[in-house]
Amino acid sequence: MVRISKPAQDDLHQIFEYIARDSHYYTREVIKSILEKISQLEEFPESSRIVPELHDENIRELLQYSYRIIYRIKGDIEIAAVIHAKMDFNSLSKN
Repeated sequence: MVRISKPAQDDLHQIFEYIARDSHYYTREVIKSILEKISQLEEFPESSRIVPELHDENIRELLQYSYRIIYRIKGDIEIAAVIHAKMDFNSLSKN
C-alpha cells in the first residue's frame, strides 16, 4: 500500500498553488503526472534510486518534472516529501 504523508500532501498543495499562478492546465498535468508516478510504486517500490544524500536503501526517490518524490519503504510505502530538485536536500533534513 502507498500512503502519502501529511507533509507530502502539503508539498503537493504548495506545488499546485505555485504552478496555478501561471497555468491551471499545466498545474493539473503536473499533479496528475506526479500521482501517476507515485501509483507505480505499488508494484515496483525498489525500482527507483536511493536518495544519494542519505545512503539508506529504504529511502528512495522518483524524479518527475523538476520534482523529487521522496519515499520510505517500511512494509508499506510512505511518500515523505515532494520537493523541487533544486532545493538543498541537506538543509531540509536538518529541519
